[in-house]
Parts: sequence; C-alpha cells; structure tokens
Amino acid sequence: MRISPVAVATLLAAALAAGSVALADEGMWTFDNFPAARVKQAYGFTPDQKWLDRVRQASVRLDVGCSGSVVSKDGLVMTNHHCVSDCESDLSSLGHDYVQDGFFAPARKDEKICPGEGASILQSITDVTQRVKRAAAGPARAAEIAAIEDEVCGENRARLCEVTNLYRGGQYQLLVYDRYDDVRIAFAPELQSASFGGDPDNFNFPRYALDMALVRLYRDGKPAVFTDPLKLLPSTPKAGDLIFVPSHPASTERLLTNAQLEFQRDHFLPWRIEYLAQIRGEMLAESTKGDDEARQISEALGSVENNLKVLKGQRGALVEPSFFAVKAGEEKKLRDALIAKSDLRAKYGDPFADIAGIVAAQKQAYLPYQILEERYGAGSVLLSDARALVRAAAEHAKPERDRLPEFSGARLSSLEQTLLAEAAVHPVLEKLEIAFWLEKTREYLGVDHPAVKALFGARTSRDIAAEIILSTQVNDPGFRKRLWQNPQQVAQTNDPAIALVKKADDAARAARAKYEATVTRPLSAASEKVAGLRFDVLGKDIYPDANFTLRLSYGVVKGWDDPVHGEVAPFTYAGGLWDRATGAYPFNLAKQWVGVQGKIAATTPFNFVTTNDVVGGSSGSPALDREGRIVGLVFDGNIHSTGGAFGFDPALNRTVAVSSQMIAEALRKIYGAGALADELQK
Repeated sequence: MRISPVAVATLLAAALAAGSVALADEGMWTFDNFPAARVKQAYGFTPDQKWLDRVRQASVRLDVGCSGSVVSKDGLVMTNHHCVSDCESDLSSLGHDYVQDGFFAPARKDEKICPGEGASILQSITDVTQRVKRAAAGPARAAEIAAIEDEVCGENRARLCEVTNLYRGGQYQLLVYDRYDDVRIAFAPELQSASFGGDPDNFNFPRYALDMALVRLYRDGKPAVFTDPLKLLPSTPKAGDLIFVPSHPASTERLLTNAQLEFQRDHFLPWRIEYLAQIRGEMLAESTKGDDEARQISEALGSVENNLKVLKGQRGALVEPSFFAVKAGEEKKLRDALIAKSDLRAKYGDPFADIAGIVAAQKQAYLPYQILEERYGAGSVLLSDARALVRAAAEHAKPERDRLPEFSGARLSSLEQTLLAEAAVHPVLEKLEIAFWLEKTREYLGVDHPAVKALFGARTSRDIAAEIILSTQVNDPGFRKRLWQNPQQVAQTNDPAIALVKKADDAARAARAKYEATVTRPLSAASEKVAGLRFDVLGKDIYPDANFTLRLSYGVVKGWDDPVHGEVAPFTYAGGLWDRATGAYPFNLAKQWVGVQGKIAATTPFNFVTTNDVVGGSSGSPALDREGRIVGLVFDGNIHSTGGAFGFDPALNRTVAVSSQMIAEALRKIYGAGALADELQK
C-alpha cells in the first residue's frame, strides 16, 4: 500500500492545523514529564509512578540504534531482527550465513557475543540546566558537560552518563544508565521471515513480518539479574485498546524554525537523497557479482534502502505548501508574542532573524562538513576505526578541557569498547565504501582542494581502496589495542588506512571548526532563546524533539482511512501470510515456514497497527497494555509516518507491531524454541 508524499504532507498539514501544541496521541514524552492528566481524560487511565519506574527499568537502549525490553530475570532482551542483523553478519562467514538462515542457541552456552554491541538502561534523571547554561557556549560548555558526566560516572564501565539537550537548548538533563558491554544473541529468525515483503512492503501495511529477536545481557560473564522484567502476554489486544510504547526515538525536528525547515527541504535532504541513491546503485551492482558479494552487501544495502524511503517521505512533507502554512502559523504565535510584549523582546531579542542569518552561513559550510567529518568514509569501519586512532593520539596530548568532546571524560570508555571490539570487516563492502567516499569527496570539494590532492595523489579511488583492503592492519583488534594504549605509535605507523586519515584530517578538523563556529554554536544560542520563548508563551506541557533518549508514547489499536486505498484494518492474520506468498522474492516464504501452514491457526493475529507516535530508533520497543504487559513488538511505521520527523498526524500515522501471540506461537511451533518462549512468559 502506497500513498504519494504530497498526499501525506497535505493530510499532515490538515491534521496539524486542527490542533495546538500536542494533538491526541501525539508526543514522545520524557518519563519525568508524562502527560498523565491528558491520558486520564482521553482514556480513563494513567500509569502511576510505580508503573513508570518499572517500565523505565526494563527499557533497553541498544548501541546499534534500536530499543528493546528486558523480558526475563536472567537478562533476556526482546528487540527486532533488523536490530541484531549487524551482530549476525559479524558472526557469519561464507557458507554460514546467520542473517539469511537465522540463529538459535539451544542452551545459554551456545549464545554468541555480538562484537562491539552494548546496551544501556536508564536509572536516573537530574536537571542540570542552570549549571550547563552558566558555561559559555562552545568549548567551555562542552568541558562543563564532560565534567558533569565524569563526576558521576568517571571510569566506572558499569555506568554511563550523558548530559542531553532537550527543547533545542531549553533544558539539559543528566541521564545515568546501567551499562552492559556483553550482549549475546540467543535467537533470530531467518531474514526472509523477519522482513517478508522486502523493500516493497517496508513502511506499508498489511504486513506479515516476524521482525523479532532475542539477546541476553551479561555481567562479569554471567547473565545479568533483573528482579522485575516485563512479560509477554500470549494474546493480542483488541481494536481500541490503549497501548503504551517506551522507546528511544532517534531524532525529530518538529521544533525547528521555518528557516531551518527550508534548509532541510532545499539543501540537506536533496543532497542526502542523491548521495544515498548513488551508493545504493553501486551496492546493487556489486551484490549481483556472486553469493559472497551479496552476503557482504545485504545488510548495508537494506539500511540504505530504508533510509532512502524515510528521507523521501520527509522531503515529500516539506515540499507541500500547506505544511509550511501550518508551521508558519505556529511560528507566528511566537513572533506575535515578541511584538506584543516588550519584556520578551528585551529578554530574547529576535532569535528567528538570528537563525535565518545562521542558516545562510550553513548553506556554505555544510557540504565540506558533511563529506569530511559527519559522513567520513561513507560507512567504512576501517576508516572509522583508523580516524578514531589518529584523533585519540592527537587528543591524548591535550589538556582535558581542550579535547574534542568524544575524547574526554567518561566518554572514552565507550569509545574504547567500540574500537577494540572484534567486529567482522566485510572486504567487498569496505572497498566499495572507501572508493565511493573518495569519489564523492573529489566531486563535492573539487580536484584542486588541498585535501583532495593529498588523498588521491596520482592514484585512483579504486587503487587506494584496494591497497587498504589488502594491506591494512586496522582490521586486527590487537593492532588497534596496541595503538590505543600507545598513542605515540600512531605517528610512526605506515598503515595505509591510518595514512589516508592523516592526509585529510587537518581539513576535516578545519571544516568541523568552521561549522561549529558559524553554525553549531550560534544556532545553539539562538535556539535556546526560541526554547525559552516557547516555554514563556506555551508553558512546559510540551514534549521535546527526539534525541535517542527514553520516551513514552500512548495510543490505541486502530486502523485508518487511507485517502487512496480506503479503510485499512488494524490486524493481519497468519492465514494472510500464505495468501500473500508467491514463491518469488520478496514474497517467498522462509524455509522454516514452508509446508507448516497447519501448525499455526490461520486466525492468529500476525501484525497490527496503533496510533502511537514513534520514529526511527523505536524499533524493538515493546507495545504494552494498561498493566504493563507486552502485547506486541514495534518494528515499523506506515508510509504516512515517514513525515513524522517534522509533524504528527493522528488520523494517518501508524506504528506497526508484531503480535505477542505470533511471537510465542512461532517460537514454540515453528522454531522449536519452547524454552525461550517459557522464559518470556513465566
């Protein structure tokens, strides 16, 4: 089922125009500012503090960029298949493909460590706004934030401290997490079962995807102990039932000014879409060369295709004039308040005009910053690790207050864990990504740019990439550990990956410094003023933009009236899987599901949709009933939800989940994993 991005945007704008700050079922709320009264008024129920605390302490943030939930006293965590696919890929080899074939550990001794994966569980929230704001924006503030984090967590690897920015600078909170560096995979179905329908069904509904997986958290070599895990309810909610989703949504930009939205629409999103479309083409071409090439490329290709669909949906919303009319109306309320009240003008000036000026500078600075810094290496693990080693050596010699934030204080332990993990490197993918990044760097910066001349010399991008793949030692964890522990040796090595980093790192640092000086820091200061104005005019009964911190949304099980395809029912059922199966990819059944049609009743609910407000990063979140019991597992949204970065439409935006009933049935009757099903439910 598809709908044009223009139609999405038109309907989104209409819905936004009907409401004020937050519409019914709208919002990804922090746990310390959950709208209890609003939920009580709408649904006659609201979770109490005990309910909130229990859910918070069972909500897991996975480093890979997903969410999950603790589902047993022995540290079992439920999440999505696509959240463990990197783990499966790292553990796979030619002839043993866990991504395609699935993974099942019959006993705990068979569970395998996911290289480089970690997990965090939020334990406390402390407001540190005043302390942070007393420090001047820029290096001083970054140093103050690092100091706050270090005071509480220090070098304790069992804890993680993060000072997070909410409301675009309106509030700062210290979040303290329990940290788990040992994450082991216990179960994942075949890729074709988890993603039945492939890219054509992605962000669509009806769906028939068993997008689930189980990992286990370990502490000191033993399963981590939890006293009050969430439990899987082996039944499915009914239409209209209230649903809560605790999740870690990655990013939204609903509080941007119109000038910032115009930059996204006219500059960043078109560039990013073109960039991803080009690397997708190269990945598709490479994946047709053989089975091994396809295996090495598949996960990265799937990620690129997913991101492309999201970004196209986002731009589709932003190009619709009616959407901007709504946003302009929202901004006008704040501007009118400035005009009407002299005390507000004295307090804030005109931050909207300030931001418009900053955006003008951003248009000039963002491309060098993106290609040299933010998108460095186009995803290459080798170049990412090489740059971490090069920069760690340089930052090590500086006083703590002068270091880049990611190389200071408590953040170093997390970086060290990631860098020294024994993650697999896929040579085919690495060669493609390195060569692609080099070509794009030359294209965007020009052949006469000093960094381009230094990177290429007299060689081609393919030659450079081939040399790195053939000769680098950065893929060796022992080599990385030696350089990490002896940073002075980085300057002495002739490793080709490290050598390539060194050739462009001065230019990358310069691009970063310019962007931070002309865009990041002044934008932060102006955004803080907008946030303060918003609080003064609208109050604090609003939710902040998502930033991969823990949130709670509420909604109901409900289909929608699609403007193109008509009424969409909220459930799919097992029988529909076999009806939809054609035998040809992407609608071919996974091998475990061939010939087993009678094992699961055709009337068993498979997937369902809710009105919960979620975005990317929420993948793997539990769908909870009023009692805090798991009734589903969130894995997707419908096509309308792709514009959710900028706004929410309660009439159309839907969250897609696997029913808990199907999860339990599949584990027991398809995969012979009854012991895991028991652990989920006992």
